[in-house]
Amino acid sequence: MNMIRTAMLLAAMTALFMGVGYLIGGSGGMMIAFVLAAGMNLFSYWNADKMVLRMHHAVEVDEAGAPEFYEIVRGLSHNAGLPMPKIYLIKSDQPNAFATGRNPQNAAVAATTGLLERLSYEEVAGVMAHELAHVKNRDTLIMTITATLAGAISMLGNFAFFFGGNRDNNNPLGFVGVLAAMIVAPLAAMLVQMAISRTREYSADRLGAEICGAPLWLASALDKIARAAGRIPNQDAERNPATAHMFIINPLSGERMDNLFSTHPDTANRIAALQAMADEFAADPRPSAAAPKQASPQTPAEAGPWDRAGKNPGPQKADEPKRRPNPWGRNPTGPKGPWS
Repeated sequence: MNMIRTAMLLAAMTALFMGVGYLIGGSGGMMIAFVLAAGMNLFSYWNADKMVLRMHHAVEVDEAGAPEFYEIVRGLSHNAGLPMPKIYLIKSDQPNAFATGRNPQNAAVAATTGLLERLSYEEVAGVMAHELAHVKNRDTLIMTITATLAGAISMLGNFAFFFGGNRDNNNPLGFVGVLAAMIVAPLAAMLVQMAISRTREYSADRLGAEICGAPLWLASALDKIARAAGRIPNQDAERNPATAHMFIINPLSGERMDNLFSTHPDTANRIAALQAMADEFAADPRPSAAAPKQASPQTPAEAGPWDRAGKNPGPQKADEPKRRPNPWGRNPTGPKGPWS
């Protein structure tokens, strides 16, 4: 049902784009709009993932540089039946993550250093399962096309001034058509874009929970990320708000309500859906994909690049309780989540 709804929304976006071209320049303007959209979509198909990763200064990491994180993604990719995606880290204190790429064979997942520092191993697994669900559903391509069309519609609205508002320019509605192109069309495009994003988030939450086999891991992660995102700014996201819909939680400030102007569903609603899914799992003990097991313990010299202090944690004192290595700067002996 979600796929049908998404297809209908994409069709509405395409029709809206063609309609804006017609309002500005008649049948000729509609054809120009079509050619422009085709060119922009072709470019974004091949290059959008690289552009987004550069916008957020993401750095690719391998198994040697991020062993525990790499192991999580590798195990979940196996569970999901997906090729191993490229893995990126983004230096930002705000916990967040997104996926990009035109198809599963050319996918990438990115997480902020804040995500790895503030979330538990299980919560990170839940988040990355959600992002891999976007890859499996090919949401990354859908959102790229939608964002491109929405941007093109807004651009056409700005060009309306240059086309003029009289019928001599093949504008069938004169000034009224220009006014609609400038105001109504970009607003409608924004609403369609947000509706698609919101639809895909619920679907990715459910599939992600199935991939990791524990809906409460993702539910706990969403709660932590939402609370932290409201008070920790993400400067790259603020400079590039068009990419906000790609993150698991809206990285921009001031986003609270689950309404037409939200890029994401309300977090409480998503958590409630995951909790209900956990009840389904408990009532129906079917085999499910377990989360990847923790990587082998690391020596201090193998600490990952996201270590908060930027230094090796040093040897453990004899009188300290035995603890798991801390490669991503969090305290593994802190409060446990609902999965413990």
